[in-house]
Amino acid sequence: MDGDLIEPIPDRRLLEADYVGHEDSYHGLLASLERQVRATLEAAGLKPGIKGRVKSFDSLYKKRLRLLRKARETGAPQGLPADVIGLRVVFPFLGDLDAAEIALRRALTLVEVERKGAERSFKEFGYESIHLLAKVPDRLLAEFPDLDLEIFEIQLRTILQEAWAEVEHELVYKAELSPLDEPLRRKLAALNANLSLSDIIFQEIRDYQHRLGAELFSRRSSFYAKIEEAVDGSTILEAPRGAAGPSDAGEDEDLPSSGASTIDELLLEALYAHNRKNHSAAIEIYRAILGNQLSPELASVVHKHRGMAFFSESRYDEAIADFSVAIDLNPGCYKSAYFRGVVHCVVGDYGQAISDFSLSLRINPYQFFALHRRAQAYWHLGDYPKALADCEEAMKIEPGSHQALQLRDLVKEKLRM
Repeated sequence: MDGDLIEPIPDRRLLEADYVGHEDSYHGLLASLERQVRATLEAAGLKPGIKGRVKSFDSLYKKRLRLLRKARETGAPQGLPADVIGLRVVFPFLGDLDAAEIALRRALTLVEVERKGAERSFKEFGYESIHLLAKVPDRLLAEFPDLDLEIFEIQLRTILQEAWAEVEHELVYKAELSPLDEPLRRKLAALNANLSLSDIIFQEIRDYQHRLGAELFSRRSSFYAKIEEAVDGSTILEAPRGAAGPSDAGEDEDLPSSGASTIDELLLEALYAHNRKNHSAAIEIYRAILGNQLSPELASVVHKHRGMAFFSESRYDEAIADFSVAIDLNPGCYKSAYFRGVVHCVVGDYGQAISDFSLSLRINPYQFFALHRRAQAYWHLGDYPKALADCEEAMKIEPGSHQALQLRDLVKEKLRM
């Protein structure tokens, strides 16, 4: 090359005047793109944090000069900055990044995907991020015809990657000198490795919780089916399928979120056996878990699960014993009190069942099924006014419940109301 400029020096005043004249349109397009990206990701079940920005003119002009210099050095055609409009999308977990990329590929036309930091070893420091260049949708190009802008940028990061990028930007990118001292570089590399490891561990914990949640949901379904068979099928009412107990899919407030890995694995193994109706194997695994040094809260949970397995095996005395221990270990465990009441209903001890349902309701008064089953127990004892009162309370929570309506009508007949 002869050293001549490939392109003349861009006139800063002309470019800035053009930028200012279109600034409102830039921000309008940014808002529209942010809405579309958010809707796309939320439709995929993701909960992103999104920051949008229009590149400042100073940054835009400096980048244009860098591109011109690069074009001069390489002989490649000069390009215009593709990140005039950018979105930074932040997620809690690594797995969210892949899901987000898939969703955005389906909704937008991607022209480039760059995985920043993927080439670095664990000994190096530098932020990681997925950078997508996407075409502005045609409908938005038509909405902002004054903009000569066809591409925008989307950056996908985890919360920890975002934190590292912000710190690195101040310490390294904006500094006049990058850290040259080897001990300092090692410290930065160690910090980056710790953040990367934390991301991996967070994802592993989340994956475990998802597997555990799936097994818990399946176990609840089979347990409530057993309640229908043992309680509703032998009493005055036929319950709609799947309506035997409190619907808490996706949550189990007294289940600890972490613990020793071996106990976690045993618990998953027990739930797996439980869900496949291998109750005897599940009971043995629960027994093995209880042989460890457990906190009272965790021991209460395991006793509750084993009590459910005993109930499924129609071993009612052992189920009552486990639910009782669960309550002793964790007096706030209203579900164990409810389950013990159900077992007492099955064996025909309606007086004790009422005591158990009342205990459960003292802990948590807002339970349709505890109220409804206490009403059933009062019915069996012939205490129709209390049965009616519980039906009315239950229907405040579930006004359209077939079960409560049916029982209320029967009670009113008895009372000749």
